[in-house]
Amino acid sequence: MKHINSRNNSFYKELRKLAGSARQRVKEGLTLLDGTHLLASYLESGGLPLHLLVTQAALSSPEVSALINKLPDVPLTLLEDALFGELSELKSVSGLISLIKVQEVSVNPRDSRFCLLLENIQDPGNLGSMLRSAAAAGCDAVFMSAGCADAWSPRVLRAAMGGHFVLTLHEHADLPAVADVFPGKIFAAALSGSGRLYDHDFSENTAFIIGNEGAGITQGLLARAISVTIPMLGKVESLNAAAAAAICLFEAVRQRS
Repeated sequence: MKHINSRNNSFYKELRKLAGSARQRVKEGLTLLDGTHLLASYLESGGLPLHLLVTQAALSSPEVSALINKLPDVPLTLLEDALFGELSELKSVSGLISLIKVQEVSVNPRDSRFCLLLENIQDPGNLGSMLRSAAAAGCDAVFMSAGCADAWSPRVLRAAMGGHFVLTLHEHADLPAVADVFPGKIFAAALSGSGRLYDHDFSENTAFIIGNEGAGITQGLLARAISVTIPMLGKVESLNAAAAAAICLFEAVRQRS
């Protein structure tokens, strides 16, 4: 096991770049998983990390030790607590970070049967929550426009709670082109929909569009969909985008069940 105790270590410098830069993650095709839950989910999906990083305290954790013991051929590096803290945004430091290769997929929307189209979702927490809901609902794909937050950032990964590893994700997607070839009905959650969400049939091939937290869905994309509203009894202007996505997805789940 290697030991890093200096910020000047070249490998550590690369890790810091990955933790803080979407451009670096795209360039290298790598990202960091923070904590035991994400690593366990990644392993369950058949993934194998490239490197494990731990603190001294984490080595005495039964949960961390169990994961490390499953991966005897994966390089293991001990980081000083202060250095580890600079890679992790968690308030309660887990003591385990995994370096993984970002999955590269080619998604044909013609093959999708139940999916999300996300346009310019900029808040990492919202994006991660939507991916988590899509995974729980059984979506086969999520298509994200170029204006969405980096799907493989640490914050999105944490919010998705492993959803990345059971979904087919397509970043920088041309959403109008996806909508044009999707083999089913496309619904857009909008404040001025043509009908209530609960008045529509989602038992066949279905795609839902969720738009930007403030601006909503662009007109070009909205024109390709059936606009639906989520009834609200309380006096608020709108729902959080992630909440709206979950309600739409699980209405489809209810009907399909």
